[in-house]
Amino acid sequence: MDQKILDHILDKDWEQAFKLLVKDYHQRVYWQIRRMVLIHEDADDIAQNVFIKIYQNLHSFKNESKLSTWIFRITYNETINFIHKNAKEQNVSFEDYSMNIADDLSTDEYFTGDEIELKLQKAIASLPEKQRVVFMMKYYDEMKYEQISEISGTSVGALKASYHHAVTKIKEFLEDED
Repeated sequence: MDQKILDHILDKDWEQAFKLLVKDYHQRVYWQIRRMVLIHEDADDIAQNVFIKIYQNLHSFKNESKLSTWIFRITYNETINFIHKNAKEQNVSFEDYSMNIADDLSTDEYFTGDEIELKLQKAIASLPEKQRVVFMMKYYDEMKYEQISEISGTSVGALKASYHHAVTKIKEFLEDED
């Protein structure tokens, strides 16, 4: 599907490229965001912003990276900016903001997980930003370190270390909860 989208971009057929892009990427973008912000309404709003940015910048896509990497870089930036903005408005850290959201997750009508999933979400929310991001992209999105590196602008070695620390902290968090 990416090749069809790229063909439309090269032909400057922005409307068709965008339609195919939304059709192919909407679910993946939404869930990448949702796993970070946890709240459906926030994820929906951010996803809309992501697709607006994508549409506005289709003409500037240079095909120097994979289309998916470009899309997920925009998604990553919009999501992180949203969390930082809300944390700043509440005068709390990134981690405290994330923990507050995770603590309220059980009352979210869109949360369908069980008690174990709730504990896992709290463990993930307790991670520092870099560790949380690399864990989510590696564990849930099954991205390779090289792609995460392109998206986040972090070296592969640093990502591997962050992932290792994240897994260790999640295990410790879950063991302490029992």
